[in-house]
Amino acid sequence: MTNEKFTREYRLLTPESFDNVFNKPIKVSSPFLTILAKKNSLGYPRVGFIVSKKNLKRAVWRNRFKRIVRENFRKNKHILDDLDLVIIAKFKVRELSNEELTILVSKLWNTISHRYKKSVAF
Repeated sequence: MTNEKFTREYRLLTPESFDNVFNKPIKVSSPFLTILAKKNSLGYPRVGFIVSKKNLKRAVWRNRFKRIVRENFRKNKHILDDLDLVIIAKFKVRELSNEELTILVSKLWNTISHRYKKSVAF
């Protein structure tokens, strides 16, 4: 059985961690969100969020987005290798239902994992 907890070690916490991801990342995008990824040396994935008040005005909307993506990350972190990920919410994400957002994020995890493995192979 895999460890599916979402502890502090799985979060990007410092500005330096975020800045590192913004420096030449692997990028996957949709009309609803963008995921930036970069290899880390820790041996496990970490995730951070950028959810602006400009895009999701209500705290309820921002928290819902983070909760759904965090839960999906927790369940799928085994496919994400050793990547630092930054998830950026776009304005249209509030149009998605919980199920649609979950499906979209799962597809984007698979895409980012595939692109990372492809870049490592070369």
